[in-house]
Amino acid sequence: MSHPHTHLRPGTPPPPAGAADWRAWSQAWTQHVPVLTGRTDLTVLVAPGAAGDAPECFYPALNRIEVDATYIADSPDVTDPAKARHKRLVPTGYGLLVHGAAHAAHSRWTTPPGTPPILATVADLLEESRAEGRQRARRRGDRRWLRHVVTTLLRPDGAAVDDAWHAGQLAALLLARVDARIVTSKDVRPVRAAVTGVLGRKRLRQLRDIWREAHTCDDTDAGTMICLARRWCQVLGIDPDQQYDTPVPDPGLFPGRLAAALVDYLAVAAGVTPAEYAAALLAYRHSPPAEWDRTEPTEQEHRAARDLANRLRAARTRHPDPGRRPSPIPPGRLRTRQAITADAQAAAGQMPTAAPWQQRAQLPPEKPRLHLAVLVDLSGSMARYTQAMSSAAWIFANAARRAQATTTTIGFGDRTTVLVPPRTYPRQVLHMRTELATATFPEAVKVADQFLDLRHGRALRMLAVVSDGYLDDIPAGQQLVTTLHRAGCAVLWLHPADPPTDGEPADPDQIWGHTFTHATTLAVTDPAEAIAAIADAAVTALTQA
Repeated sequence: MSHPHTHLRPGTPPPPAGAADWRAWSQAWTQHVPVLTGRTDLTVLVAPGAAGDAPECFYPALNRIEVDATYIADSPDVTDPAKARHKRLVPTGYGLLVHGAAHAAHSRWTTPPGTPPILATVADLLEESRAEGRQRARRRGDRRWLRHVVTTLLRPDGAAVDDAWHAGQLAALLLARVDARIVTSKDVRPVRAAVTGVLGRKRLRQLRDIWREAHTCDDTDAGTMICLARRWCQVLGIDPDQQYDTPVPDPGLFPGRLAAALVDYLAVAAGVTPAEYAAALLAYRHSPPAEWDRTEPTEQEHRAARDLANRLRAARTRHPDPGRRPSPIPPGRLRTRQAITADAQAAAGQMPTAAPWQQRAQLPPEKPRLHLAVLVDLSGSMARYTQAMSSAAWIFANAARRAQATTTTIGFGDRTTVLVPPRTYPRQVLHMRTELATATFPEAVKVADQFLDLRHGRALRMLAVVSDGYLDDIPAGQQLVTTLHRAGCAVLWLHPADPPTDGEPADPDQIWGHTFTHATTLAVTDPAEAIAAIADAAVTALTQA
């Protein structure tokens, strides 16, 4: 979820590259912005990478609106910005301009000096819907363009966990826009349900009273906005005099209903299913670097994939032979001799003891589908494992295609990289490269959960981690591992038996070979042993399912 500070900032930004190519857009929108704002002292800058890390940004000290050109088009010749029809061809880009104009026209207050950062953040959250509502009231036709841009200003990771702060943030940035008449109540129905589930009806009503009061504030009334921000914190159980900074999500918690509801909203706006939207988002964020090498699979890798597929199919289809038992009543197969004996016993006035029917016990239910996520440590101390695990990623993916299984391989280091997404069967082997740190292990676990639903479902779920345990955030990792274990997902941890060399740096906050609770830990002497251990564990789990 985009933070308000990212598109309403003081200071002087560095000049973005590529501004010359988009000069015609900057000039056309500078001439047009007085129509949107009623101000004649504003300039507009359009360029790739403008607005810093936000799609759009307003700099009050410079009287300048910046719009990132990547949200308009790949090339400036997509249309003529001097003609009125251009806005229909680039509705998202033009919506960003209207959003910046709303702040330029109506966000005329500044945060008083000495205000705790958390109060400034809440006031900026409330300002989003207030400024857009004022813009819509002054220029009703702008609602169309503001609706286009709401999804651009929201980010799914803004609802990282289900706590009161993030529920309130989602309410301020989306539910408050219903009362500002930017989006409709029908648009945000799943989001409202999720926020209500976290906050409860009473607290959500109290927050609504606050944002509706903010909508009536004057454009220069900083004092009232800060007072409303203080009331907001009190409703959420936060004391701004004790907690100055904005709460950050616990890295040891998985995303919950807030994130799912936000993804649903964004998927509907994009015209795709939530699963398609989430998969596309993960692929965009965690795609492999372009410099990683690709090679054709060797005959040995093809043979390994076939062998593993055969083992998985055999484990999936192997059932104990159903037993046979005699029965005095059908259904079943009639045994003639026993039927004659039963008739003779009845004719003699005896209680029949013969069982003329033979029944077979029911076959066991079909075994569940295997969901296997493999996480590979890409830190420097695991360098000799990366090539073998790159090969293993190809083997697991192509074996899964033949064995009714679903696998994914994810690398974690300085960033989280999805080597092989689920239900994809690469033709080439993508070779991972080592990095400097293991800062993204918690994120990698969450990505694996999003891909394979490791915490839910009827599938046979397994997470295998190949790492020496020399991690940046062990407590968060332990919390995530414990959550998966309690949800029924088996966790297999494979770490090298040999410690790092003497020349490698040691961090006192990190522990080589750390053993995680609620995980089965195996020490391996070489990469091939790690691959075999993962394959054996998957086959054993299917056999015993």
